[in-house]
Amino acid sequence: MRIIFAGTPVFARVALERLHAAGFEVVLVMTQPDRPAGRGMKLQASPVKQWALEHGVPVAQPSSLRLDGKFPDEAQAAQAAMQDARADAMVVAAYGLILPQWVLDLPRWGCLNIHASLLPRWRGAAPIHRAIEAGDTRTGVTIMQMDAGLDTGAMLITESLDIAASDTTGALHDRLADLGGRLIVEALELAACGGLRAVAQPSEGVTYAHKIDKTEALMDWTQPAALLAQRVRAFNPFPGAGSVCAGEVVKLWAAQVDDAAATGQPGRVLGVGPEGIRVQTGRGVLVLTELQRAGGKRLPVADFLRGFALEPGQVFEPAPLPPPTESV
Repeated sequence: MRIIFAGTPVFARVALERLHAAGFEVVLVMTQPDRPAGRGMKLQASPVKQWALEHGVPVAQPSSLRLDGKFPDEAQAAQAAMQDARADAMVVAAYGLILPQWVLDLPRWGCLNIHASLLPRWRGAAPIHRAIEAGDTRTGVTIMQMDAGLDTGAMLITESLDIAASDTTGALHDRLADLGGRLIVEALELAACGGLRAVAQPSEGVTYAHKIDKTEALMDWTQPAALLAQRVRAFNPFPGAGSVCAGEVVKLWAAQVDDAAATGQPGRVLGVGPEGIRVQTGRGVLVLTELQRAGGKRLPVADFLRGFALEPGQVFEPAPLPPPTESV
């Protein structure tokens, strides 16, 4: 079976590796153009492109696939490469470009998408982040037959897994990437023998996982501690929850909820110790257990406090964060 693979980040590379290991012939890889990254802001190939270069697979990196858009020459070149590939199917995982109808119609079996949620919940760009932020206890992967809508296509295979109370986006991402890789292999094997069945998505239960903006990670201490703890986990490792204390931006990487009754100014430090920094919220107390100063390393709270003088009565306040340096 000849496959075109379209994807960009690590989540997609995991699926690409599984397809290759299962014996599918990847004849063309499509991925986002190289982006500046790291402290030197040098152009860096995506994880998917890196795999393709390592395995000698042709790569296309159009800025758009719209033949009548801002980059028609790039779209036409990509169209020619896809036509030459003579693919049976196209697998899409966190690609980052909208697929116009001509792309959806090109492969014999169309375009199959690996989506990191149980559709129709969390359609959109950031389903893993949003599931944790919302306090969901279950999520999963849906293999979907793509159509012209935003994650609206018919479901081919779904499988769920639990979200642990300690899961960060990074940890959950890795489990879902593994699951997605296994399910897309299963879906294509079923397609090859005519055993794949499509089921329309329910019309009820639709939610949208809007793209993450780093400004969302600013802590609003008037919110309940439980919600803030979810946001800390949801924004780990990107963009990192943050606040300001003593005039310095501090990122918050791990926190626990203390339901002890406490009243006072949201953001006020109630206690400081090696087990955690207790901070008043709109309801309950948030105990910070892993923090990071600007330009420093992520540290357990006991180590953090050795280099950051903090006393009860001081206040954490929201403030702008520096540009993100890592993503999922």
